[in-house]
Formats: sequence, C-alpha cells, structure tokens
Amino acid sequence: MNVTVDGLVLRSVDYRESDKILTVLTRQKGRLTVKAAGARRKGSRLQSGTQPFCYSQMTLFEKDGRYRLDETSVREQFYGLTGDLDKMALASYFAQVLGLEPEESPGSEEALRLALNSLYALERGLYPPEVVKPAFELRYMAMNGYAPDLSPAPGRDGFIDPNDGLLRPADGAPLPGDLFLDARAIDAARYIVSCDLKRLFAFRLPEESLRNLSVFAERYLLCKTEQGFRALDFYHSLRQLP
Repeated sequence: MNVTVDGLVLRSVDYRESDKILTVLTRQKGRLTVKAAGARRKGSRLQSGTQPFCYSQMTLFEKDGRYRLDETSVREQFYGLTGDLDKMALASYFAQVLGLEPEESPGSEEALRLALNSLYALERGLYPPEVVKPAFELRYMAMNGYAPDLSPAPGRDGFIDPNDGLLRPADGAPLPGDLFLDARAIDAARYIVSCDLKRLFAFRLPEESLRNLSVFAERYLLCKTEQGFRALDFYHSLRQLP
C-alpha cells in the first residue's frame, strides 16, 4: 500500500552497500523508520531527500508495518546549518529529542511545526541559539503534557524545581535543587508554553534572565524525558572552547 506523508529526516544511517535507514518525523503518522533502497548510489533520485534535516513530501510503500521510500519531493533542506558547527550540533540535539516521538502515532503536527520553525530560525539566524534552544525545550515539554506549573502571580521572582516544574514565590530559602527565575524569565516561560508557534521566539530577556531560563529549560527536559543526548553534550563542549 502506498502512503504519502510530509516528513523531516531526523536521522540517516548507511545500510548495506547502497541503502539508508531513515528516522522520519511525519505530520500524518508520527515517527517512522523508513528504508531508502539504493539512496547512496550515484545519481539516485532519492539521494537529496534522505539527508539529515531534509523536509519533503514522501511517497512510501508500506507492507506489514515496514516502510520503503519510493519517491521524495524536497521542500526544504536547511543547507545553512552545515556551515556552522554550533548550529549543526543544536539542530542534532533537537532531532534526538524529536526522536522520542511515538512511532506510528496518529500524527505529530505540532511537533513537526516546532521542528521546522526551530531549524528555520537557526539556519537563517533570525534568533540567536540562546533564544531558540530554551524555547524549543519548553514548548516541546508543554505539547507533550508537561508544561511547568507557572501559576504564582506575575511580576514576582521565584524558585522552580527542575524535576517537577513547580514554581514557588521567592519569599523564602530555596529547597535543594531549586533554580532561581526572575519575574521576566518566568513571564517568558509562560509565553513560550502558550503562544502561537509562529511567534515562539519573539521574546526578549536580559542576558542573566535568559541564562537562568536556559538552565531550567534544559534540566527540566532532561528530568522529564529521563534521557541523555550526545548532541547536547557536544553542543556544550563547543560552547566551552576558547
């Protein structure tokens, strides 16, 4: 049976002499594992559509729960990521997080939109990585039912637990493991989890507020997913270089 999906290649692995095995995030069917037979052969019509971060319309042949790529019509390839190691590492981290999406679920419309918006913002330099990263992390958690509890009144600083995302007013001493977020960082977090995806990165914070928000967003995602991500470790190693 043939099916047509809109898909973003999250991972591409060489297989046998000329094939590839793809991990694809699709709008219609969630995450799929797809075999691209002959994609590594010179002149293969599948070659361009099987590169990491390529977004395309794919025609798949499905049999017994297995998928084979028959045709691909490329819509966006995000070539600009490959020339910047920091951006490439961060995009790879996003791809590894998105690889947690359920396999063959009814669809991943919002997750795919988040992925495309984030990659586009990174590639075009529309927003700095320091803004894109925490926005991606918090919005991904929110769309999967793990929005942090940011209910205390606006305009107040707070302490937040990265394990459960519970915010408390900063009236007393922090509990072990708590992180500090000032009022502007808290307002930005509220914005991120509920805004229109088209304007996800349209917030501004002072450097220290953004740094605190970034620390919380990353730790919160790591706690909730109970995962480590090699691309994230590599990204941090790059940021520490002189």
